[in-house]
Amino acid sequence: MKFVDEATIDVQGGRGGDGCVSFRREKFIAKGGPDGGDGGDGGSVWLEADGNINTLADFRVTRKFKAKAGEAGAGRQRTGASGGDEVVPVPTGTLVYDEATDELLGDLVEHGQRLLVARGGWHGIGNARYKSSTNRAPRQSSPGKPAEARRLRLELKLLADVGLVGLPNAGKSTLIRAVSAARPRVADYPFTTLHPHLGVVRVEQHRSFVMADIPGLIEGAAEGAGLGIQFLKHIQRTGLLLHLVDMGPRSDDGSPAQDVRTIEQELGAFDPQLLERERWLVLNKMDLLPVDERDAAIKALVDALDWQGPVYAISAVSGEGTERLAQEIMRALDERREEDQ
Repeated sequence: MKFVDEATIDVQGGRGGDGCVSFRREKFIAKGGPDGGDGGDGGSVWLEADGNINTLADFRVTRKFKAKAGEAGAGRQRTGASGGDEVVPVPTGTLVYDEATDELLGDLVEHGQRLLVARGGWHGIGNARYKSSTNRAPRQSSPGKPAEARRLRLELKLLADVGLVGLPNAGKSTLIRAVSAARPRVADYPFTTLHPHLGVVRVEQHRSFVMADIPGLIEGAAEGAGLGIQFLKHIQRTGLLLHLVDMGPRSDDGSPAQDVRTIEQELGAFDPQLLERERWLVLNKMDLLPVDERDAAIKALVDALDWQGPVYAISAVSGEGTERLAQEIMRALDERREEDQ
């Protein structure tokens, strides 16, 4: 299923049921009093985070959601049944905005978390409730109240422990295929990945983390160039960024250092805090370099960037260094979780 990370839907609660005007009609009772019952409350529309859903694609087909209306009251002071709620499942990581005001209504980040987005209408009052010492036979009732109606904008940000960033064809899709069961498309031309992929990397039993393969960024991505800003936002929720760099031979005038600076510029332009996030340099396609040239190439890149963070040399195609990288990621995530407890 194609990944969809934005959708617009209409939600409407159910109208409240009308109150009833009724009088008792019983044998041997000369003057029956008012006995009209209240209506039922209208149902509400809720959004519920579901960890088993990872796309908003279903909302391309179904865009309108309406809860059931409350039933009208009846004689003998019978209350109308309340309308049932409408519960709409959405992926975990969904931001919910009011389209009219651009107000953020909620952020659904935990499985089972619910958000009320359209409250049902209040019930109407039957004439039995209007009876008083001065009004023995009231003939008035109140109608059910209308419900809330909204147009919502849903935005999905991936919930992942690790995010992969880099220029197109840096090897992000190949890496996630090498370390997880995810199977993103892999080819030797730019923009092979047109939508994000999530992969669970299982280091050992009961120890795993989620890795997100973010589509490749190019210069000007923060302004919408290429796949642009629509995927930069997914990086904001990842705790650790792996910056993949193509270390293979080049036919152009570019260099690995220039590639890194290009991505850093786009990350900073989109959100300066991304540059402060923990980021590891992962030098990919090392198998394309002669063995006796690899150390010098790594040193040249580290010196050019004045890089102070972790550096890992791998080959996603052959698997060289990927197991060690996964182990180190797991160790770092475990340490972070212990610190947060």
